[in-house]
Amino acid sequence: WTTHRHGEVRLRQDENSFRDKAPLTVHDMIMGTATKYANYIALGSKYKDNWHLLTYIEYYEECRRAAKAFLKLGLQRFHGVGIMGLNSEEWVIASIGAIMAGGFSVGILTNSTPKSCQMIAENAEMDIFVVDNDRQLQKILQIQGSLKHLKAIVQYKEVIQTEQTNLYSQWQSFLDLAEGVSDYRLDQVIDSQKPNQCCTLVFSLSATGPPKAVMLSHDNITWTTEATVQSLCYKCPPEGQEVLVNYLPLAYMGAQIFDMWVTIEVAGALYFAQPDGVKGSLMDILREVRPTTFYGVPWIWDRMLDNLKASQLDSTTLRRKFDKWAMMLGLRTNQKRMFGHIDLPLCFGLAKSLTFNPARKLFGLEHCQQFFNMGPGLPRATLDFFLSLNIPIFEFYGLTECTGIHSISSHKAFRLLSSGKGLPRAHTRVHKEDEEGVGNISIWGRNIFMGYLNNKEETEKRMDAQGWMHTGDLGFLDVNKFLYITGNVKDIITLSSGEKVNPKPIEDQVKMYIPIVRHVVVVGQDAPYLCALLTLKCQVNMETGEPRNTLTSEAVAFCRQLKSHSTRLTDIINGQDHIVMGFISEVIDAINAEAQSESTKIVKWTILNTDFSIAGGELGETTKVKRAIVAKIYQEEIENFYKEESAPSEGGRWPL
Repeated sequence: WTTHRHGEVRLRQDENSFRDKAPLTVHDMIMGTATKYANYIALGSKYKDNWHLLTYIEYYEECRRAAKAFLKLGLQRFHGVGIMGLNSEEWVIASIGAIMAGGFSVGILTNSTPKSCQMIAENAEMDIFVVDNDRQLQKILQIQGSLKHLKAIVQYKEVIQTEQTNLYSQWQSFLDLAEGVSDYRLDQVIDSQKPNQCCTLVFSLSATGPPKAVMLSHDNITWTTEATVQSLCYKCPPEGQEVLVNYLPLAYMGAQIFDMWVTIEVAGALYFAQPDGVKGSLMDILREVRPTTFYGVPWIWDRMLDNLKASQLDSTTLRRKFDKWAMMLGLRTNQKRMFGHIDLPLCFGLAKSLTFNPARKLFGLEHCQQFFNMGPGLPRATLDFFLSLNIPIFEFYGLTECTGIHSISSHKAFRLLSSGKGLPRAHTRVHKEDEEGVGNISIWGRNIFMGYLNNKEETEKRMDAQGWMHTGDLGFLDVNKFLYITGNVKDIITLSSGEKVNPKPIEDQVKMYIPIVRHVVVVGQDAPYLCALLTLKCQVNMETGEPRNTLTSEAVAFCRQLKSHSTRLTDIINGQDHIVMGFISEVIDAINAEAQSESTKIVKWTILNTDFSIAGGELGETTKVKRAIVAKIYQEEIENFYKEESAPSEGGRWPL
């Protein structure tokens, strides 16, 4: 490993495999696709009602122009180009252009503060910032005086309100700067690049310290891309072209490896959702583009599930009965498929035509062959629901430090709740196992990062002498080498008695047996017993991203099953709905009855007066719960759990 920006690393090539791919640079991978599939659509961007399309040869040439323009602006070798804006063709072209020009591509989340931008820019030695609008520009203008390496700022959308010498407006005007740089000069830079050198920095933000810069090499990206393609069922032209829709932030490596790099490797067509995609237009884009592979995050799957439940509630009694039969058939059939049974029941075609296909068509997924969940694992109930509709959702496991992916599920390697099997020639081991076989996960392969830039101490914590990376995650491998993630070392709760408890299995049980519950956060650090914060499934305001008081269709349907008439969160938490509260109490009691020890029981719990959200700060962009933030926001509720006068009621229940 290395922590130096100009450092080179020894590649982790598997000596026992003759199939390990020869190292490639990012430029070589892109040029190979552009040469072989020159006239196939590469990128699609919608402006008002019209699509702007780029072929692969046009895509490649635009990246070269961007690279030349960066050189013209003074980009130095192994210095950063910061890209801060919503996903677009300009974003990906700037990223690839920065790499071609010998710099680092540095994606920055659009909600980053000026202070965060400054820390990132100083560490990356940022020569150039590329932003999409005035809001992002103002952040950079606030800090530019303290950035000694900054040479230029490019704003590629909207009209610039501020004029200064190092500020460049409009994308085409920026690309026109390429005219002053020869092909020979750019080719010299490209030819000097090596697969084992850094080309991308991905900053992992921390609530407790400065962001760490994950160094990814050319080989990290090209090898991981090729290994992912090997693991999955992608088509390449002319047999067929993969179609994908991008809406997740490309500053996240998980989204980037699939949407940018895998799409290039298979010569797929990538269409960008419009800026308000997360506010509701995503479904319209999906119906128009009809992707062949879809990557969802939990909130997307929840929204789809809720729409399907609402549709079922509005259907006739006969239709509901037929759908129920079809879904039972779909679940049984797909559960058998997981274990190699490929024979279909005679009536499967009828269920597919009348129930499964209409469900897919509702979201524009009728051409989709692969469905993936990106982010926190989905509850078993959600996975079963979609599986019953002949939509197997594949989970995968990866960190930024392993280029976004290490193990993945597929049609040929699928188990519910599993993260699939390791990439070809990537290795996983579990050590310090407990009596159930759960232990610390370490991984090895050419997807493992180079190191943290300028941070030897943190790099040494991650890596051992043999090149294995300690992930900090807990889990196990079954006899067939399927990986299951059961928690993270940082989330382990140490009670005042000294006993250590992994909260994730407890939280998963609550969500599995109480369908109305969306999030569970078990707390109890340095306390005498465990308690739990619960949120219920509420609708989301598409404009603000904030949760509403109204329950989702799924939650309302669940209440109806219990003979409850609640339709709002306040109907339940204000103490009016004894049916739902009683059910939750009974389930938590039942979970406690099966607990391994007293220390793993939930002694008290409360339903919060709002669901978690990205806008509220409790969730990250992929809807992963930010435990430290939740602990701060709901500090009063947590403290109330442990006040001496608030003893648990009979049966161990203590709903606040």
